[in-house]
Amino acid sequence: MPKISRITTQKRNKNRYNIFLTQADGKEAYGFSVSEDILIEFHLRKDLELDEETIQLLQTKDTLHKSYTMAINFLSYRMRSKQEIVTYLKKKEVDEEQIPQVIDRLDEDGLLDDRAFAEALVRTRAQSTSKGPLLIKKELLDKGITVRTAEEALRHFPYDAQLAKAKKWVEKKMNSSSKKSFQQQRISAQQTLMQKGFSQVVIKEALTEADSAKDDNEEWEAVQVQGEKLVRKYEKKYEGYELKHKIKAALYRKGFKIDDIDRFLENLQDGI
Repeated sequence: MPKISRITTQKRNKNRYNIFLTQADGKEAYGFSVSEDILIEFHLRKDLELDEETIQLLQTKDTLHKSYTMAINFLSYRMRSKQEIVTYLKKKEVDEEQIPQVIDRLDEDGLLDDRAFAEALVRTRAQSTSKGPLLIKKELLDKGITVRTAEEALRHFPYDAQLAKAKKWVEKKMNSSSKKSFQQQRISAQQTLMQKGFSQVVIKEALTEADSAKDDNEEWEAVQVQGEKLVRKYEKKYEGYELKHKIKAALYRKGFKIDDIDRFLENLQDGI
């Protein structure tokens, strides 16, 4: 039966130990390596005899410990969901039979908590990103959080906070495209909020406030800017009634009201 002849500390990792064994012929050879935890747990020492079954157990335990340490390192950067840990361990080619054992130990040590993870992610996304609740919920589900847990976590992104964020986006869109028609700006803001994952209820209320703040003078200026661009675009190919018709149709497609369009056309020179 092999006997431990030497135990040495690895040069690059002071927490791991090389185990050397004396074989039946009396020759010494490297056997395997273990972590400090395994060394202590199994009371490994010089002259201890090890049968093949014990050696296999030590190696299995050590592999499991390596996987656990790998998961701990992955968790050290930020909180993770259980599914994220599983995906990471699979990517690192950890034996799939060992992954549930790693997860169970992390659970026992209080290092995995999908509910706490979900709540923390919701608070972070609500405070530091432009995402609405629907996108945040999708992110949680993609990370393996259950629908119920995700919906409960979204309580940390209350309606008032959602509405405040949505209003800021509406204001930003309106200010960045002031030379477009109010209707175009409104549609653009609505599309942006939908893409960012805000609910229809929040979007409607945010846009209602924008409707009440509509500036008719700015709308008239926008008609003039867009109308003059269209004049330059079409006057080389059309004239008279046909030119006015082309401009009128184009301005209407841009979301301007007929009254403002007619007013602009009336102000054009008679020669058009």
